[in-house]
Amino acid sequence: MDRIKAFFKTSLLGGTVVILPVVILIFVFNWVFNFVTNHIQPLTNMVIKRYEIPRISADVFVIFIIIMICFTVGVFVTTRLGKFVHRSIENRILKAAPGYSLIKETIVHILGEKESPFRTVALARIFGNDTMVSAFVTDRHADGSFTVFVPTGPNPTSGNIFHLKGENVYPVNVPVEEVMRSIISCGAGSKRLIADYYRKYGSEES
Repeated sequence: MDRIKAFFKTSLLGGTVVILPVVILIFVFNWVFNFVTNHIQPLTNMVIKRYEIPRISADVFVIFIIIMICFTVGVFVTTRLGKFVHRSIENRILKAAPGYSLIKETIVHILGEKESPFRTVALARIFGNDTMVSAFVTDRHADGSFTVFVPTGPNPTSGNIFHLKGENVYPVNVPVEEVMRSIISCGAGSKRLIADYYRKYGSEES
């Protein structure tokens, strides 16, 4: 009887491990698709009215057009004229919008670019006790202190800036993109961050 129960439990858990990630992945894709299509609905309605095609086809068509526009703009800003136009619009208009710079830096890092000031990941003691937070070093100062940005989860585009003494900041060798993903996941996937901290500073803190 015990063997039958163990077999049933193992099989049930094994099946759940196989099926559940697929179901969650489908749910996430469905949520993203619905999120995008809800925001492009005015354009979709225009396409449906003009060409009389099914809504799903109109959604795919509009998404394809948006992707092609992004590609075209990307090609344009690699030219000398494109760089000048983009720099002029950004400096004179976009940077005046609250939060634009932070949102841009976050997107740049998520996409794997190298331009962002979020170059170094660290654990920081912002309260001066044993509580540590995930942080990005945004500046280093001549006196050995740091300026860090501590994002909030699951939205890394908001957070707080702290100016801390050097002994309260612990840089670690973890990719920025990996930490961004853990922040979006509310801390899930922080194992490497903690492991690298203890590898580098564990003996000093014990």
